[in-house]
Amino acid sequence: MFIKDTFVHTVYFWLKNPADIDTFVEGVKGLAQISQLRDVHVGVPVPSEKPIVESSYHVSLLTLFNSKEDHDVYQVDPIHQDFLANYVKQYVDRVMVTDSVDA
Repeated sequence: MFIKDTFVHTVYFWLKNPADIDTFVEGVKGLAQISQLRDVHVGVPVPSEKPIVESSYHVSLLTLFNSKEDHDVYQVDPIHQDFLANYVKQYVDRVMVTDSVDA
């Protein structure tokens, strides 16, 4: 089954200190309160021996929206802005973001 009519926003976080993962995950999970989100998944990498599998990040965030417009509202939501100021700036060394829509 294909997921249709969806804007997908995926974020990978590399932490300054991996020991902070529990605190950081708690902050990421707080984003689920934002009403524009359709679905949210917060994850950690699965160890893999395969060289093609990227597993150097510490935390991933997969968010699904009904539209790009919903995503844009999410970006400026006070909860998201608080997360950026109080978690990303404090705990994150590197971030990679991908956005995609239906092909």
